Amino acid sequence: MKIIGLMSGTSVDGIDAALTEVTGEGYTVEAELIKGITYPYPDQVRSQILSICANQPVTLMELAALDDAIAHHFTQAIRALEVDLATVDLIGSHGQTLYHRPPSAGRLGYTQQLGRGDLIASITGRTTISNFRVADIALGGQGAPLVPIIDACLLAHPVHDLAIQNVGGIGNVTYLPAWDSAASALEAEPKSKADLQPLAAGGIRGWDTGPGNALLDWAVTTLSDGEMSYDENGAWAAQGKPDQLLIEQWLQDPFFEAAPPKSTGRELFGAAYAEQCWQDAKAKGLDPTDFLATLTDFTAATIELSYRQFLPDLPTEVLVGGGGSRNQFLMDCLQRRLPECNVHPTDRRRVNADYKEAIAFAILAYWRWHSVPGNLPDVTGASRPCLLGEIWIP
Repeated sequence: MKIIGLMSGTSVDGIDAALTEVTGEGYTVEAELIKGITYPYPDQVRSQILSICANQPVTLMELAALDDAIAHHFTQAIRALEVDLATVDLIGSHGQTLYHRPPSAGRLGYTQQLGRGDLIASITGRTTISNFRVADIALGGQGAPLVPIIDACLLAHPVHDLAIQNVGGIGNVTYLPAWDSAASALEAEPKSKADLQPLAAGGIRGWDTGPGNALLDWAVTTLSDGEMSYDENGAWAAQGKPDQLLIEQWLQDPFFEAAPPKSTGRELFGAAYAEQCWQDAKAKGLDPTDFLATLTDFTAATIELSYRQFLPDLPTEVLVGGGGSRNQFLMDCLQRRLPECNVHPTDRRRVNADYKEAIAFAILAYWRWHSVPGNLPDVTGASRPCLLGEIWIP
């Protein structure tokens, strides 16, 4: 099937649209990126999203209007692909997360993504699948991360243990044992990925590691008085010197000590958190350049700490996707902190680092259409596998 996957993450830097050809049955799928684009939000819409994520009040009327607007911008992203929609079988839309509350103390979690799937289906005339996270949450899961099972299908290696590290607004990791390790859990002798069903039995792990680009983008926007929205290639941070004592102080946050399954968002690692980090830095006499270097290395430090605390072994290779994979200073920090591992973008394994998440939601849409469960209970904490996504037929 030809499917357009749509994703806008917690960085809120734009909508990724990926025309993807998905083939195969069950969890033995392949995905080929045909074409991908990133469609930027208008400044007003991005500002409103970030304002709500920062807990600023909004009326129901304004929220409804924003829901409509995000859906319309998602359809604009589809148009920007310049694809004949008559050749497209499905659209899989993650939407834009505004709020995410992990489950705790017997209380179910809650998540809200805007960008109406029904409206996207109506405007495009293509069957659209959206709202992927809520079914997992209703079963006691975190609703995140959802990508580990897809990473297993696309990136698992027969010999090497891998960590697939996404660095969007928030960071998340997938740990993939080598096929022989997965097979041991299945009491099988694998000869190909087809032998690894169900993947849930293969020792795959995953969770949110903490902040990704969310804090960095806030810092760049604030320190440049709005002239910049991100640190291209990490060039600004690379001019500074990280303060290791400050990084150790920030690593004391309880989130980093909590065992998986776990997920997070801007509710924790948002503007207020970033502002406190800036105040801490100024109290120690750091200038903006050293602060940005420290914040970037802190992001790498959260990933390192997460691996050393919760992985059974450090992986042979760390494959990085998301916008953070294009920040060379961050990649250098991560390689320095994980000298035992080879750190590369996922492009090294023929999975486009820029559109990996959008491709993932194309695959999740494919699975929903074919009634294949899309969650991994060992990762999310849900009580059982389930179908993910609501289907909107125009």
